[in-house]
Amino acid sequence: MIHDSPALEITQVSHRFGARKALDDVTLRVGRGQFTALLGPNGAGKTTLFSIITRLYSNRSGHVRIFGRDLQREPSAALAEMGVVFQTRTLDLDLTVRQNLGYHASLHGMAGRVARARIEHLLARVGLSDRAKDKVRTLSGGQSRRIEIARSLIHAPRLLLLDEATVGLDLASRADIVRIVRDLVREDGLSVLWATHIFDEVEPADSVYVLHSGKIIAQGRSDEISAKADGASLAEAFRALTENSPEIAR
Repeated sequence: MIHDSPALEITQVSHRFGARKALDDVTLRVGRGQFTALLGPNGAGKTTLFSIITRLYSNRSGHVRIFGRDLQREPSAALAEMGVVFQTRTLDLDLTVRQNLGYHASLHGMAGRVARARIEHLLARVGLSDRAKDKVRTLSGGQSRRIEIARSLIHAPRLLLLDEATVGLDLASRADIVRIVRDLVREDGLSVLWATHIFDEVEPADSVYVLHSGKIIAQGRSDEISAKADGASLAEAFRALTENSPEIAR
């Protein structure tokens, strides 16, 4: 039943770029109202997986379901439930913050008072109401990321995907981004898939999938993964897991 389905369910998804296998039989799920971390180094396949979930790439094997809706059979309905923050920055630097958000609202068929009210609400949510009239190029990296989060939520999705959302940011900005996203999970019941290679962004009780060379090599609560791998920390557990995991042919 759709109303009982997880926010995101990926089942046995594989993907190739020519002879190179980028994803190998990946299966994972994000529960409703849950923060789930996809942990892996650069090149592990995180961005490829996000590209499949968002239909930038078409998967030839396996299934992706968003709140029970099959992505291949019901793409419009499935994608409408999802907001995305990609690793690559995509705001228009020469438009103001409000113009960037307004343009995105119009793409979702929102206009007039509804769009303006939604934009003001989201700017307040990410703590940048005072920058609405400023051009994006005047913002810091962390502020730009917060605007991208606001933009991803314009159409009120129930699932948010973030691919290395804190890459290139200083420690304080990283902490702000993580706090905002966790607040959205806790206060709004948003479901989140957080892809990262930074271990301290993952909390002990988080649901974690470890992706290495295109394969899921461990899954469970962060603290459970650490304990099973005899690691005092998630970073140590990750090193132990990846040292014992065979590489996919490149």
